Amino acid sequence: MTTHTESHDSQVLLTMTNVSKSFPGVKALDKANLTVRSHSVHALMGENGAGKSTLLKCLFGIYAKDEGDILFLGKKVNFKTSKEALENGISMVHQELNLVRQRNVMDNLWLGRYPMKGIFVDHNKMYHDTKAIFDELDIHIDPKEKVANLSVSQMQMIEIAKAFSYNAKIVIMDEPTSSLSEKEVDHLFKIIAKLKERGCGIIYISHKMDEIFKICDEITILRDGKWINTVPVATSTMDSIVAMMVGRELTQRFPPKTNEPKEIILEVENLTAKNQPSIKDISFQLRKGEILGIAGLVGAKRTDIVETIFGVREKAYGEIKLHGKTMKNRTALEAINNGFALVTEERRSTGIYANLSIEFNSLISNMKAYMTKWGLLSNKKMKSDTQWVIDSMNVKTPSQKTTIGSLSGGNQQKVVIGRWLLTQPEILMLDEPTRGIDVGAKYEIYQLIMDLAKKDKGIIMISSEMPELLGVTDRILVMSNGQVAGIVDTATTSQEEILQLAAKHL
Repeated sequence: MTTHTESHDSQVLLTMTNVSKSFPGVKALDKANLTVRSHSVHALMGENGAGKSTLLKCLFGIYAKDEGDILFLGKKVNFKTSKEALENGISMVHQELNLVRQRNVMDNLWLGRYPMKGIFVDHNKMYHDTKAIFDELDIHIDPKEKVANLSVSQMQMIEIAKAFSYNAKIVIMDEPTSSLSEKEVDHLFKIIAKLKERGCGIIYISHKMDEIFKICDEITILRDGKWINTVPVATSTMDSIVAMMVGRELTQRFPPKTNEPKEIILEVENLTAKNQPSIKDISFQLRKGEILGIAGLVGAKRTDIVETIFGVREKAYGEIKLHGKTMKNRTALEAINNGFALVTEERRSTGIYANLSIEFNSLISNMKAYMTKWGLLSNKKMKSDTQWVIDSMNVKTPSQKTTIGSLSGGNQQKVVIGRWLLTQPEILMLDEPTRGIDVGAKYEIYQLIMDLAKKDKGIIMISSEMPELLGVTDRILVMSNGQVAGIVDTATTSQEEILQLAAKHL
């Protein structure tokens, strides 16, 4: 589905001119510009920390801009709250989903604006209104289902339906496909086409180049908070966009492989999780200095493997042996003490303490190392370890005290990896380590992973991005419906072989 030909008369809906915004120690936006038309999808691109999210938060009333003008539907606007932006026709589908998990779907959709019948909420109308929107968008979710029971992709669909329900003129989508399967991505693109048809302008943030070229009409590139260029998709190439984003030609997507797998360090035999459906009879070996990828379709239970090894999920039976010695790993703490580390997929909800400092987030898994013999914490050691994380992981931050939530996704991820390295693990497990991270930062994370392999760590890496698995790993374990469908050598396999294996037990 390509959308480059415009069948409608598009008009300018939004103009942001010379918008600047500073935070202590960092100028996040420096005279940035953005123009969005109706009936079009406008990509906003740039490396992590380029200012994309900050620009949109200034539009959406989350941040107050320091200077610049915003014209929306021909009028100068300056929204003070996101509620005001929503009510005026600007809607945002966040990368990190903001739903009330304990309430049902329709409650979430109409929160703060329930249809009323006298002094009571009109549940009947709410149900039918929700159903009507879902039918129009071809979303198959029961409006009465509790949000906590839904998958990440279903939650995302609710966020999009919410935007739709506000009759928004501008819909902002921040990394909307980062946790969707291919089929779900196609569904999302159909919804985007519907919004476009309605005359909406969609602002689309994504690091996935192929998506941008498939559905967008124009691209605005930001770098270091500055506006670099706005170009039509039809006359652009991936290389030209990357060069503008990075400020240099990016010749290689992956660092050269120099790690050499040695003797076997980890053996997993017949690992089966207690609460089914989950993983069943998983067996594999991992060598010192090896990067083992785990591939599979959404729902293949890839994450369940690392969670069971790490003691987050209870195992029914099976053995985990490190250096030939059986490890029980009944809890995450026991797993950490046994030399295992896990970087989780959902960075925001399970990986970081967003409102706390980089220092806290770096040290939290290793607190016992900072205890003096008098039972106090050693500030000096804590400071130097935090600095080690910042330096060795190349984290861009004004200081150790900066809250981690204010960093870009790539920098947050580097802090999380650094935190686990402080525990000196022998087995490092990474679940979607580059999800929602831009091209330049991805390369740095790949480099980190390869450097760790060279230091004889055993690395297990789950990824949904096939090029990433083929570019970084030594072998790939393919999952299908909770079972191992095969283990292949990265150097001699192909995308086709991996996909065939992934469908083996469906």
